[in-house]
Amino acid sequence: MVVQPSSEGLHLGGWAAHNRNLIEDYIAKHGAILFRGFRVGDVTDFEWFITSVSTEMLEYKERSSPRTQVSGKIYTSTEYSASQSIFPHNENSYQLTWPTRIFFFCIVPASEGGETPIVDTRKVYQRLSPELRERFIRKQVKYVRNYGVEFGLHWSSVFQTGDKRVVEDYCREHGLRCEWRDGDQLRTEAIRPAVVQHPRTGDWSWFNHATFFHYSTLDPLMRDALLSELGEENLPNNTYYGDGTPIESKVLEELRSAYRAETVSFPWQTGDVLMLDNLLVAHSRTAYSGARKVVIGMADPLSWHDVQKSQTERNGLDECEPGSKIPQSPQTACAVNGNN
Repeated sequence: MVVQPSSEGLHLGGWAAHNRNLIEDYIAKHGAILFRGFRVGDVTDFEWFITSVSTEMLEYKERSSPRTQVSGKIYTSTEYSASQSIFPHNENSYQLTWPTRIFFFCIVPASEGGETPIVDTRKVYQRLSPELRERFIRKQVKYVRNYGVEFGLHWSSVFQTGDKRVVEDYCREHGLRCEWRDGDQLRTEAIRPAVVQHPRTGDWSWFNHATFFHYSTLDPLMRDALLSELGEENLPNNTYYGDGTPIESKVLEELRSAYRAETVSFPWQTGDVLMLDNLLVAHSRTAYSGARKVVIGMADPLSWHDVQKSQTERNGLDECEPGSKIPQSPQTACAVNGNN
């Protein structure tokens, strides 16, 4: 949905503060709102808007991509090479707790490319075969990450600390199995659900990093170089079914096809602000040339504990114990956190 002012010079933050309920209704229905033509002069104005429509801004923790802190809790968008496209993903869906809202502010659009395509993951969920959905609901997704290897982020950057004990405490509290390896390397594993039921709308959404983190989704040249150098066991990121078995190639292609079929793109304009419901809409990035400056903010955390409670209340179920199996039908699914 695109929202534009009827008069010039209208501050987005001020207008949003007086129309928060309207924005809440729009975002629940559409999943994404592009605010265009409002007065958003700088990062301070951008922060004003975020705080006008959110309760709590978030730090970027348990990182998976390089970013630079711009101001407060505003960060640069992913600093991967401009020549590389970034596959659609729901921000931090591999974590125990994640933002429900993602905000983008275009300060300088790229001279060519650099769009932020978005994907309605409710529609992705519906596109997938029932057999595939049920398999992932039953097995969940296992995320394996290696830090401190030649490629990828070092664990001190991911966890924003150089203290191994702090990392271990974080992993323990957030359902991550961690292992220190030779050469100051860290390996973590986590098992998370593959789908989420929106607490407000009740919609089911495909919510995971199974495709994004799988090595087969990488650019072929990068994929082959990483496999040759590190082997699958030591890749910076990879995914499996929750029981540790490989995700089949045909399944991954079905997933990628579903994302591609539901992708919507638009060219950035200076001053644009994009607001996403992170549970309903995935985002990505196209390759670009020229100077591009897009910053992001994240807000309003939600955890699998919260989702489990919401599902229990909505469906009248007994709460699932952590580590228990997810029922096969999404109508009776309970979120699971930590490792099975």
